[in-house]
Amino acid sequence: MQQTIELLAAGAVPADERTVLRLGNDADPLGAELAGVQRIELHFPKFSDGRAFSQALLLRRRRGFRGDIRATGDVLVDQLVQMQRSGFSSAVLRADQNVDFVPRQFDRYPAFYQGDAQDGRPRFAKGHA
Repeated sequence: MQQTIELLAAGAVPADERTVLRLGNDADPLGAELAGVQRIELHFPKFSDGRAFSQALLLRRRRGFRGDIRATGDVLVDQLVQMQRSGFSSAVLRADQNVDFVPRQFDRYPAFYQGDAQDGRPRFAKGHA
């Protein structure tokens, strides 16, 4: 699987805060006002809290959001493949994470049977054996 999730240094500052929407883990992404929003930041308070995965998937599939969905908070290298599959397009890694391990993580999982946020078709429907 090719890495398409952008990694940012901790403390990266957005160019224009007016186009950023920050959703809390308890917020319903289906009811969020998205007019003019270019980036949505979803926060992981702990690596074991996966609510932001569901929010990202809902934003991509049901809301059709095409902008940047960024993971912030307790983001580990181990989560990046699933983040990309769930609809995240960028992530700010926790400060103790080694960015050199990222390509290896994506190389471990070159293909999936199930569809994902970018292409909901299962592998067999894509013409793969």
